[in-house]
Amino acid sequence: MVTTDRQTRYAARLNAFKIGAETHWPGKNRITAIDLMERGKSAGLNAADLNYPDHFEHTSAGELSRAMDTMGITLNGLAMRYYTDPAFKLGAFTHPDERVRRAAIDITRQGLDALADMGGDLMTLWMGQDGFDYSFQAGYGQLWDHTMAALEEITAHNRAIDIAIEYKPNEPRAFALMPDVATTLLALKELGAPNTGVTLDFAHVLYADEMPAHTAALIQRHSRLLGVHLNDGYGKWDNGLMVGSVHPVQTVELLCALVRSDYDRAIYFDTFPDHSGLDPVEEARTNIDVMQRFWRIAEQLADNAQLQAAMERQDAPISQRIVNAALYGDAKA
Repeated sequence: MVTTDRQTRYAARLNAFKIGAETHWPGKNRITAIDLMERGKSAGLNAADLNYPDHFEHTSAGELSRAMDTMGITLNGLAMRYYTDPAFKLGAFTHPDERVRRAAIDITRQGLDALADMGGDLMTLWMGQDGFDYSFQAGYGQLWDHTMAALEEITAHNRAIDIAIEYKPNEPRAFALMPDVATTLLALKELGAPNTGVTLDFAHVLYADEMPAHTAALIQRHSRLLGVHLNDGYGKWDNGLMVGSVHPVQTVELLCALVRSDYDRAIYFDTFPDHSGLDPVEEARTNIDVMQRFWRIAEQLADNAQLQAAMERQDAPISQRIVNAALYGDAKA
């Protein structure tokens, strides 16, 4: 069971810490991933997810590992970022040119090697560029076949590393090939590789018109939940708002599912303070603060016999009163 008396690992979107770089690092021409992690550490983060290849452009895997050891930051994993190559705009694994598909697979294999050099075991694939924008633009079966072929090669490259698929309905493509949990689980079932699973992004789940805790249950039933990205939004697009700012009840319900399943990986704040010019350090501190509160509530509710009995009866009025009391306190106080 996840408990608040142990140190929960928190990571965040490192590129957000570039906000105000000219003030935070006056006269510094090149901001490295190490700089970003140091600023994140000042906010209370104790884990990191690094993007490949952009966070490795001016810093080696060894340098990153040594710096993280010095700062007391653990590596949660790497995430592939294909947007660094303009050729992938028409697709990485689904590009019509075999040479481009091969380049995408090869750079992913390089990322897996860098991850292994750092002693990590989790690679997250967000395939936002793999999809379509128009009717009659592509053969859907061909897009699927190319993706399956790429994933087969990638998962076989190093079976000691888990490959997590992070799905998203759209953006940058109008339609993503992996837009929801059902399609993603179908792909993983077809793939049949033992070192695979899903990363659940809260805002992506919302605008896939899914309920986060329900999604987590499906993932855990049919695959493995390898990553959790927390944020919030209004269900229209990837807002990347602070945790619990719009959907506190749904967030706590998801955390209850994590408590019951003994989820023990880092929580990654995939938020966008840069969209509205927020201080990224204060934003991260707020995310950590609300998470510490929500963990305590989730631990209380996960084993609450009255709540479980109400849920077994599907008695929503009673379950809501129990949850409201845990979230907001006694109404008579």
